[in-house]
Amino acid sequence: MDIGELIRDLRTARGWSQGRLASEINKVHGTTLTREYVSNWERSKVRPGPFYLAALSSVLDVPLAVLEGEVDRREFLTDVAGAAIAPVIASDLISAGFAARLRGGPSADVWEGKLATYGTEYMSMGAADIQRRVSGELVAVQQQLDDPRLWSVASRLMTLYAKTFPGADGSKAVHWYRMAAKAADESGHVDTRVWVRGRAAIALGYEGASLGVADVLADQAMAVSEGPSLGLLNAVYGKAHAAAIRGDRATALKLDATGRRIFDTAGSHEQTSDYAVPWWRLNVFRSLLLARLGDERGAVEAQDQARAELPASLPRFATHLDLHRGLMLARSGDHAGGIAYAEAALSALPPEKHSLTLRMLMNEIRR
Repeated sequence: MDIGELIRDLRTARGWSQGRLASEINKVHGTTLTREYVSNWERSKVRPGPFYLAALSSVLDVPLAVLEGEVDRREFLTDVAGAAIAPVIASDLISAGFAARLRGGPSADVWEGKLATYGTEYMSMGAADIQRRVSGELVAVQQQLDDPRLWSVASRLMTLYAKTFPGADGSKAVHWYRMAAKAADESGHVDTRVWVRGRAAIALGYEGASLGVADVLADQAMAVSEGPSLGLLNAVYGKAHAAAIRGDRATALKLDATGRRIFDTAGSHEQTSDYAVPWWRLNVFRSLLLARLGDERGAVEAQDQARAELPASLPRFATHLDLHRGLMLARSGDHAGGIAYAEAALSALPPEKHSLTLRMLMNEIRR
């Protein structure tokens, strides 16, 4: 995960030339940076120092931690084994990896069954529980990557693992999303390549974190395939949320219209899986998007449509909708009322049902 590659991806996602990036940095920070120096960064001939990392962070709309994390990268196994997720410890993970190698590991079909289970459990379990279990699965599947189908499994597990880190802290979540995209490419499976990038884009865009990276991954998903799919749907809404947060209303609404057309073809019948986007979940995406745009009528309509079909077994998502309502109140001028409404909704949800994303939405309302 070279920092030069990340800078290039973030630049091209904005449609900028190397000269334009240099110019933007010079304009904001009063420097005399040249196109050639940007080229040296992107080819990893020169590594940006602290000043230019901060400049890149502000100009490319990505947290400084993301850029710093890409510089201080770690190997795959070290990342998993080093994660602070008691009671799993490095020796347990290493042992699991060798055991999987010696046994040959589960078949591709068994792995697909595991993924389906995780997809369902993610909707109701806490991040810590998922992280602890998926870390062991990642070490095990790593021993079977001579089979391209297992690269597809690994990439989806990495995407789920990334979701257990707060996108706002930057480096960890983005590191895993970017590595998941590379693993998906190794699989050669188009749907997986699109889905992994799209899921990462909607996660970051919805959370309001690392918007530059959300754009990069969404654009990559669209470039892989424009065929209607859940991955493409996620990518479009990830990019729409990034546009809304930046205040680009026209782009956000255009992407919303595109997303609804994709949903008409690719929407899910499955109701309770992270791999699915049924009608209620589409409206959760739209509820927050329209709240961020200040479209109160549209947001309320999306909230009502989501609640009409939201399974009772998923109270966390009902709380998402309440927080969207709190954001609307805050944006309309009733800042104290919006915060109070959202805090009451979050307090009513049992603590074990809380998620990183809910906490990030609460912080957005307070801001």
